[in-house]
Amino acid sequence: MRSDSMATAGTLGLAPALEARIGRALGWASRILALAGGVVLTAVALMTVLSIIGRGFSFAGLGPVPGDFELVEAGCAVAVFAFLPWCQYRRGHVTVDIFISRFPLRLQAGLAVIGNAALSLAACLIAWRLWYGMIDKFSYGETTMILGMKLGYAYAAAVPGAAFFAVVCLYTVWRSVNETIRGQEER
Repeated sequence: MRSDSMATAGTLGLAPALEARIGRALGWASRILALAGGVVLTAVALMTVLSIIGRGFSFAGLGPVPGDFELVEAGCAVAVFAFLPWCQYRRGHVTVDIFISRFPLRLQAGLAVIGNAALSLAACLIAWRLWYGMIDKFSYGETTMILGMKLGYAYAAAVPGAAFFAVVCLYTVWRSVNETIRGQEER
């Protein structure tokens, strides 16, 4: 049974019902994107294993996967940007709680607003510059050394994750503001 204070806590904040619905949708999308990043990272790991085996059996006519390090660079970049929204949504980034844990809950939630706002600025800046980097790579036709793959494709594959990371960061500011208003930081 919920007490009256707990029942009203869910109604405090800036459009808390909308924030909860959007949060659920962003959480679902973040999870799907992270799973896709896991698939990319698994494929990169398997390709690396095959390349190493190929090097080891060069005496039998096998060899490394051509451009393996170029594929690892691109795949890892895509995977990292795919993981960041889920990490932010789940509050998975590293925090220093040694001193903060002694503060009142409302102050802890207020500090989370500041941290989420700072990360939102950084995420928006990264997404913006990654977008322009992609345009630059395509306009100059820059390619990788061995495969001749256009670098713009790697950027283009990372841009959606970076943009979604910025969206999730902005959402977490909203979530933190509502938690500050309610005087609690949910974990």
